[in-house]
Amino acid sequence: MASDSLTVLNALDTARTQWYHVTAVVIAGMGFFTDAYDLFCITTVSKLLGRLYYYDPATHAPGKLPHSVNNWVTGVALVGTLTGQLVFGWLGDKLGRKKVYGLTLILMVICALCSGLSFGYSRKVVIGTLCFFRFWLGFGIGGDYPLSATIMSEYANKRTRGAFIAAVFAMQGVGIIFAGLVSMIVSKVFLMNFGGKAFTTDEVFSTEPEADYVWRIVLMLGALPALLTYYWRMKMPETGRYTAIIEGNAKQAAIDMGKVLDIEIQAEGEKLAKFKAANDYSLLSNEFFMRHGHHLLGTMTTWFLLDIAFYSQNLTQKDIFPVMGLTSKANTISALREMFETSRAMFVIALLGTFPGYWFTVFFIEKIGRFKIQLMGFFMMSIFMAIIGVKYDYLKTKEHKWTFAALYGLTFFFANFGPNSTTFVLPAELFPTRVRSTCHALSAASGKAGAMVSAFGVQQYTQDGNTHKIKKAMLFLAFTNMLGFCCTFLVTETKGRSLEEISGEDEKQNETQMKRNKTDSGRQDDGWD
Repeated sequence: MASDSLTVLNALDTARTQWYHVTAVVIAGMGFFTDAYDLFCITTVSKLLGRLYYYDPATHAPGKLPHSVNNWVTGVALVGTLTGQLVFGWLGDKLGRKKVYGLTLILMVICALCSGLSFGYSRKVVIGTLCFFRFWLGFGIGGDYPLSATIMSEYANKRTRGAFIAAVFAMQGVGIIFAGLVSMIVSKVFLMNFGGKAFTTDEVFSTEPEADYVWRIVLMLGALPALLTYYWRMKMPETGRYTAIIEGNAKQAAIDMGKVLDIEIQAEGEKLAKFKAANDYSLLSNEFFMRHGHHLLGTMTTWFLLDIAFYSQNLTQKDIFPVMGLTSKANTISALREMFETSRAMFVIALLGTFPGYWFTVFFIEKIGRFKIQLMGFFMMSIFMAIIGVKYDYLKTKEHKWTFAALYGLTFFFANFGPNSTTFVLPAELFPTRVRSTCHALSAASGKAGAMVSAFGVQQYTQDGNTHKIKKAMLFLAFTNMLGFCCTFLVTETKGRSLEEISGEDEKQNETQMKRNKTDSGRQDDGWD
């Protein structure tokens, strides 16, 4: 059932792909670039923090963050992200997408800059300051998930909507690449000018004093893309669907969309009022749970299970790289050299494994469909992680390090040409306009709960390089991916359909109209009109 009953919706669904659609992808995508950079650059600096602030001469080993401290340094932003998703997702439905969209960037800019500052010299103060600001950085990042997805879905036409939403999310892959690249460049510049000796040669000065500037610069550079995007984000008008359906202002929707898209929209005030009345049910209503409860359960469970595996891959790769032979053992190199090698390995894995997967989704999502891509991704991730878990003793040997790297890279590829992209797309399409941002926020927050399982749970099994524990972790992740495969059957395919057709808003309006017509007909027969 098309949205031909409402011209404003039909015009948006059938509009040809225009330059502003591309502009919107870039504006929203730069937020995700910033998000990914800020969340994943901590992987490249966490070992450096350990060598700077947790060196104990009595151990005769390079400094290392204690497990609990490492978990909080890498995981506190995820706690903030979960909170921000819920708050900004709800505000996006209550106040409008545009009104709160800029606030997320302001938070990201301020907190990224402050993450590189310290209100003292002791390790307790430095780590405490870092964790405080990374929580609020995550809070701002969290708001970008539901708002960017919802805005892009409501701007796009139905023919290319999935590709555009996936393209916004694909900027996360670019951000991960730049997290490795920037860390690699900054550490290399300092290494060339202040490089120290190997730890076995000089335990104290193998950790270069100038390295304390390196991690701060890397974290603070995360403010730059958000700052550059702010002006253009503020120039975006409210989405036509929100203005028309939620605010009931068809005239303003026509004016706003006419400014940025080459379409003609008629202000159908009476039809929009009926449409709004027919779909005026809340998230906690029986109506919502009857129509969308299983979809919400599907998007929440699949994102939760996916992020356990996805964030485990990203947060623990620094522990896996030495096993692969992609980085040297910590006691044979200086602190800056260790950061450089970790960043280089992260950059290569992201460039060859992570990045292509995102764009395969962009190019194939409208051909294959969201549902099949998600099933395929979960299944392939489960297979490759199971192989790594079962054959870990064999793969970790020097002779097979490239086989190990290839298998590890393929898990990243199918995560992104799979559920990491589709779990972001589907919640932006399955739910009604009135609760779309909130439902996406609930799904994304469920994902971040999975990421916290990774940061505070799975990481415990990889930090010491214990073979038995790493095998357990990989087999556990293979199991969670297979559960994600099963939970995917709770959602439905959305390819090629209008948002109102998917969510049932058109159907609901037509049901209401039929009842009204039947009532009116009965009244005429009874002689009341």
